[in-house]
Amino acid sequence: MSGELERQPGGAGQDGLNARPRHAAPSRPAPSRTAPSRTAKRLEAHLRGLVGKAIEDYGMIADGDRVMVCLSGGKDSYTLLDILLSLKRSAPVEFSLIAVNLDQKQPGFPAHVLPDYLASLGVPYHILEQDTYSVVKRVIPEGKTMCGLCSRLRRGALYRFAAEHGITKIALGHHRDDIVETFFLNLFFGGRLKAMAPKLLSDDGRHIVIRPLAYVSERDIARYARSRAFPIIPCNLCGSQENLQRAAVKRMLAAWEREHPGRTETIFAALRSVEPEHLADARLHDFKGLERRRLAGRPSGAAPRDAARGAEAREASGAARIPSIAPETHAEEQSVAHVRAAALA
Repeated sequence: MSGELERQPGGAGQDGLNARPRHAAPSRPAPSRTAPSRTAKRLEAHLRGLVGKAIEDYGMIADGDRVMVCLSGGKDSYTLLDILLSLKRSAPVEFSLIAVNLDQKQPGFPAHVLPDYLASLGVPYHILEQDTYSVVKRVIPEGKTMCGLCSRLRRGALYRFAAEHGITKIALGHHRDDIVETFFLNLFFGGRLKAMAPKLLSDDGRHIVIRPLAYVSERDIARYARSRAFPIIPCNLCGSQENLQRAAVKRMLAAWEREHPGRTETIFAALRSVEPEHLADARLHDFKGLERRRLAGRPSGAAPRDAARGAEAREASGAARIPSIAPETHAEEQSVAHVRAAALA
């Protein structure tokens, strides 16, 4: 049953996270849409396949999971929710979805858009209210980008809600291009080889965060959002400047893509095929122990390369192309096989 939740404004000493459920509202009919074109159906199948493969490759969702889909009102999070709902409908594996949005009290924020949309779908949801906007405006100097602090405050509120409501996985809408852009941001401005992990454990060790759109390009998401006519909420209500460094990296990648189509995909493939012994991080590879390995007759890095060759062989055989929800225990294997078939249906 769909449960609409009453939003609780944060007052003195409150953070606005005390969402109090009321009786579930009757399900409303879904918004009327024209029948999807053949192209739109192919695009949806393509996205289902990529999301299913990411879920399988990284073991993102297992039987019994309670998945919180963080919904901002942008094209990425709408697409994430839509594709996960599609996969869930055809999956015999039991996992639940709940959409959560944080109303940060930005001026002009259309507070009715997401509740109306989610109620029309019959999706369980929570709307949280927390005035992070005032905090950010007070702390960040005028003219500086507010996105970093805003994001941290939002993440803290969502993590707290997840801990209080038994959430086992937190799903974010970052896509392949976000991951590649973050890699270059860290490379150019942070001096680190670091991107966004498709699946990670939060710093406090309490939450598993997943990014099911990790294999999906932003271009395909934009096309899908247009075909589905999502009620997009712009991310410029706060009046903050766009992150200038990220914008520069985005322009660089777009120029590369025009000159060399497929380059972003190649870079992302490289992020999935790392050979630490050919970098220079002594924390990841035992350079000082090479003489000991030579005397023992063990080639440096043989095991990782053998594993990579095995993965390439599986990919060539087609075994790694079947999208699914990956088993995390032996008992889940049979139900997961059904999910793999359902994701291809």
